[in-house]
Amino acid sequence: MRYWGMAFVLLYLVVEIVALVALGSAIGLGWTLLVLLAGSVIGLWLARREGVRAAQALAEAVSNRRVPTAELTDGVLVAAGGVLLFVPGLVTDLAGLLLLLPPTRGLVRRRLVKAAEERSPELRTARIRAQAPVVDGEVVDGEVVDPEPTPRPDRLIIEGTVVPGEPR
Repeated sequence: MRYWGMAFVLLYLVVEIVALVALGSAIGLGWTLLVLLAGSVIGLWLARREGVRAAQALAEAVSNRRVPTAELTDGVLVAAGGVLLFVPGLVTDLAGLLLLLPPTRGLVRRRLVKAAEERSPELRTARIRAQAPVVDGEVVDGEVVDPEPTPRPDRLIIEGTVVPGEPR
């Protein structure tokens, strides 16, 4: 496992260097640095905006008593996108920006939830139970009013008044 991690880091560094050299040779060093800086500034602004939206969606889901699976996953993906923007490099900036855009984040979220459900059948069962029931027709708000409880034959009902101060 340790060798896979080292190989991944090495591959990442090679891809980042190749991307920077290719962009630098195409548009020049100054413009390359400007692209890196602009990507970070725009990405951080987008991360802040999408982070606030994800937090508001999470609060709304909790207040509506829904399981906030999508909202929590969005929050994690926005945070991951923000971290990727802090890491210098073109590839990480691009990956971070893609995680901050709602359409691509939705694709990644669905893939992550599907992978988690495949690994854990309990998650799938809990998600199915947590989904709101489907209602056909018109929904009417109301409350149940029980004017008098119906007497049960297995219980004895004693009527009377309790006078304070007298022994029982």
